[in-house]
Amino acid sequence: MGAGHPLCRRPDKLLSIVANQRPFRETTALTVLISNFLALCPVRVDNGLTTGSRLGHGALQFGSISSQCANFYRNGCLAMNAISVRNLRKTFQTKRKAAGLSGSLRALWRPAFQDIEAVRGISFEMEEGELLGFIGPNGAGKSTTIKILTGILHPSSGEAAVLGYVPWRQRQALAFQIGSVFGQRPQLWYHLPAVDTFYLFGKIYELDDGSLKRRISFLAEAFEIEELLETPVRKLSLGQRMRCEVAASLLHKPRVLLLDEPSIGLDVVAKQRLRMTIQRMNELEGVGVLLTSHDAGDIETLCRRVIIVNHGEIVYRDKVSTLKRRYLTVKTVDVRYNEQLAPDFSLPGVEMLKVGRYGAKMRFDTRKTPVEPVISGLAAAGSLADVTVSEPSLEDVISAIYARTEA
Repeated sequence: MGAGHPLCRRPDKLLSIVANQRPFRETTALTVLISNFLALCPVRVDNGLTTGSRLGHGALQFGSISSQCANFYRNGCLAMNAISVRNLRKTFQTKRKAAGLSGSLRALWRPAFQDIEAVRGISFEMEEGELLGFIGPNGAGKSTTIKILTGILHPSSGEAAVLGYVPWRQRQALAFQIGSVFGQRPQLWYHLPAVDTFYLFGKIYELDDGSLKRRISFLAEAFEIEELLETPVRKLSLGQRMRCEVAASLLHKPRVLLLDEPSIGLDVVAKQRLRMTIQRMNELEGVGVLLTSHDAGDIETLCRRVIIVNHGEIVYRDKVSTLKRRYLTVKTVDVRYNEQLAPDFSLPGVEMLKVGRYGAKMRFDTRKTPVEPVISGLAAAGSLADVTVSEPSLEDVISAIYARTEA
């Protein structure tokens, strides 16, 4: 079938025909096949960024063809995960050298090598449009996994697919569908204004001038960087630069955004502003985000689901809300009374941390002691002036999970 075939003019019908011939779950290879075929079809592109027959270099994009076809692709038999990883492994070989001149000479004539397994057979999936947290301590394998998913690194073994592409084999085609930000590796030209880098990226992604100007204007408003675009990057604060970095990664309307510690070094206000903007872009354009961060606030604010890795292995995966319910069981209560307390004031099943004349501080575990009798006991002890109940931060919970895996 060539570009003039009737099915090329009705891609929704083509998807319907093929979907009826295959099982529901056989999606990835089939989707890529259909996407590459549809790239030959003379279909009008709706997003204004690309016109003609290429459709983003052979990748089927939501919103790039008719809305009927796009909705079928999302909700019908060919809907697929944005990222699929199976038994992914990556081993680095490093050269060891003893200190001093003698060590250097020995390393030259008889080099010794050490294998470091950075990623140890991890498997996970991420849905289209999902905000997924991917966290772990330093050296856990987060950045290595991100680099494999962008095609920068080749894995030692295992499988991975991002939007139907194998990253290390189809890196150039994949680059038109994803965006990436590495917090410690800037992509903006240091001595030039950010807008110059934006225009350079527009040429790289083959965007026409009109579409590029509209896109820059939209992102500048969304990220509140209108006043920063013509300022040399070297004169921007870290928070301002990171907003420009993320905006640059969204110029070509990627379907997946890979963020590796984007909030590192930012102050509280800058972090909050960056989180709100990322969340807004997810809501407006449906871009999926795989986020690595050492800041539990990033995960708690943005992500519904979290994967925790340590020593290259997944040690926990579930919804953030489930993580909090399962591990945030210890409550700390500060209570103040209008009259004096008895010196021996205590409650069954509750650890008394401090008892004063008019108040007390205590701690209990809801798995062992229900909340209701504790509150009833506090009310029965006298006239309450104030009660504050607090729980460990998500950061403390994640640290406890790390410690448990180390044991």
